[in-house]
Amino acid sequence: MLQQTNNFLGFGLGLRTQHFQEVITNQPNIDWFEILSENFMVAGGKPRYYLDRIKERYPIVMHGVSLSIGSTDPLDWNYLKQLKTLINHVDPPWFSDHLCWTSFKQINSHDLLPLPYTDEAIKHLSERIRIVQDFIGKPMLLENVSSYLSFKDSEMTEWEFLNTIRRESGCFILFDVNNIYVSSRNHDFDPMDYINGIDVDSVLQIHLAGHHDFGSHIIDTHDHDVCDSVWELYERTLRRFGPVSTMIERDDNIPELNELISELDQARNIYRNVFSNLSSENPTTKPAGLIE
Repeated sequence: MLQQTNNFLGFGLGLRTQHFQEVITNQPNIDWFEILSENFMVAGGKPRYYLDRIKERYPIVMHGVSLSIGSTDPLDWNYLKQLKTLINHVDPPWFSDHLCWTSFKQINSHDLLPLPYTDEAIKHLSERIRIVQDFIGKPMLLENVSSYLSFKDSEMTEWEFLNTIRRESGCFILFDVNNIYVSSRNHDFDPMDYINGIDVDSVLQIHLAGHHDFGSHIIDTHDHDVCDSVWELYERTLRRFGPVSTMIERDDNIPELNELISELDQARNIYRNVFSNLSSENPTTKPAGLIE
């Protein structure tokens, strides 16, 4: 396994129920796991049993889908208390959710809905993010979501919006490379403008995933292998941001664990190719400037 340096955990996978026992029994060559927070917000039971066994061997980070940080609903303190209880139990280096809204009038849509990129939204989000981070007491990462529509009222690009949220709130970014590719195709922008537009000290984690390409548009499904175009963007992302903890998400059509590890090895190989010229004494050196 690669040496962990500062915030660099290495290469991980989303922890899925199909793989619980194999992970415990075989202790595969995976550096860390990401769990879906909501799946483990229980006092006991089999999910918590397996999680406790696995976290004895592997670092765990937590990723949520129900924070609804962009909603105009009041913050859900019952949810936040459950989240904090789990965080205190797991002790992850950070926790994450999505830069979106999911609820309206306390009804959860179970969709990651986009936001208008406006100064008003920045003010609203930044205050809520600061409250959540202060309550939880851990660094929070927010993930860029894939989108299929845009708001006429938007006053800036998504990457300018995300940068400003990060600066105003003190949160960090979970950089989903697949989502950037999906949105760039759906909205016809250059994904490198997005990658080059994000502050280099903002990104603590990377997601890689698959999607379904319909030709005229792309749907982010997390049920396919990572495609070549996303791998190419991942390489450019590493050249821009330096070593960043990377994981592969697979939420449906989940293959055998060894297939996912083989795909994860592609990320490891890209990492080695990008940073082969860096000295082992300074593995977190970040390249300067923009990537063409």
